[in-house]
Amino acid sequence: MIRSADLIAFHDGLAPRPAGRLGGAIEANHLHNQALWKEEDLARRRNVCDAEIVANKRAIDLNNQKRNDAIERIDELILQSLQSVTTAPGARLSSETAGAMTDRLSILSLKIRAMREQTERTDVDRAHVDACLQRLARLIAQRGDLAACLDCLLAEVARGESYFKVYRQHKMYNDATLNPALYGETGGRKA
Repeated sequence: MIRSADLIAFHDGLAPRPAGRLGGAIEANHLHNQALWKEEDLARRRNVCDAEIVANKRAIDLNNQKRNDAIERIDELILQSLQSVTTAPGARLSSETAGAMTDRLSILSLKIRAMREQTERTDVDRAHVDACLQRLARLIAQRGDLAACLDCLLAEVARGESYFKVYRQHKMYNDATLNPALYGETGGRKA
């Protein structure tokens, strides 16, 4: 079973990825979040041709799909590892999955890294650094709260007190049979 402390250490680059197939899914999720972060920054440039922004937007869609696939894989693997656990009558359904929480921890690590870089800049005034220090403290507190919630959920699931389900995200915008702008390109025929 994963622990939030191990996830945070991995996300922060202080420890290797967790072992096994679950570790592979966690690593894939984090790599796609890193790629998304980079592409989102690049997509906001104004001094490049439109074709570069289009390429960034398409890379965002691709990485977002793969990120969501990794979240679902994390959930599947965690639930497989807990197949022997009997869910107690009246167990609480968690609206957020362990995979989604893992994803949010990954994103928070990227935000923390970026905000920390802002606090170390020498080309800005003290007010900028102070504001970023406050934001950094909030992000660290938020990550700590989320990590505690993940550990609690996993412990409850392992005891049969809570459970979560794997929900397929069905990213319709990437599917030529579900996105009207895409299947409309074929003259109204669904691909």
